[in-house]
Amino acid sequence: MKNHTLELFPPAAPDTRHEPLEPGAWLLRGFALAVQMPLLAAIDRIAAIAPFRHLETPGGFRMSVGMTNCGTLGWVSDRTGYRYDPCDPLSGRPWAAMPRVFLDLARSAADVAGFADFEPDACLVNRYEPGSRLTLHQDRNERGYSDPIVSVSLGLPAVFLFGGDSRSDKQRRIPLQHGDVVVWGGPARMRYHGVLPLKEGHHEATGSQRLNLTFRRAG
Repeated sequence: MKNHTLELFPPAAPDTRHEPLEPGAWLLRGFALAVQMPLLAAIDRIAAIAPFRHLETPGGFRMSVGMTNCGTLGWVSDRTGYRYDPCDPLSGRPWAAMPRVFLDLARSAADVAGFADFEPDACLVNRYEPGSRLTLHQDRNERGYSDPIVSVSLGLPAVFLFGGDSRSDKQRRIPLQHGDVVVWGGPARMRYHGVLPLKEGHHEATGSQRLNLTFRRAG
């Protein structure tokens, strides 16, 4: 039987668009382009079950990025703190199941970056509009840190900030385009990262928005 996943997401060796950022971190240019339309259709289905919303930080600030989730766990934030929850707090119902195209993409990107057998159970879907940003942070709410983070960019270009293990460490500014995937784990797993304010623009696939999928093993 042919392995259709490998046909969509070929190995890294012959592809010079796969750029090492540092040990444990890779930028895979255009890696998601082959499945961009199924990804966008799946996001629409997820948002129909659990609409995008602007969460509140524990300090009482409204996040500028709209968020929803799919998978057995979803990332949420409110006055009580940051956490993963099996149910959407707005509806009380479980999050949408993670689409197969999401799983195949996340597994393949992780494998190309050197992280075999990645099995994400949570996908945070972020919707950026002009002016939206993501402040520097570490992904610390997962049960363990042995699995990588896989982040997929769709729509408007953005500037990804990739720093060190301390918030005060110098950050690299990494331009991301539609279809790019960033993977970081191992020695890079706890790097601070964020996104600069999104600039005005139009993309034929998403209009005036940027959509981001972030896959994690949370439970």
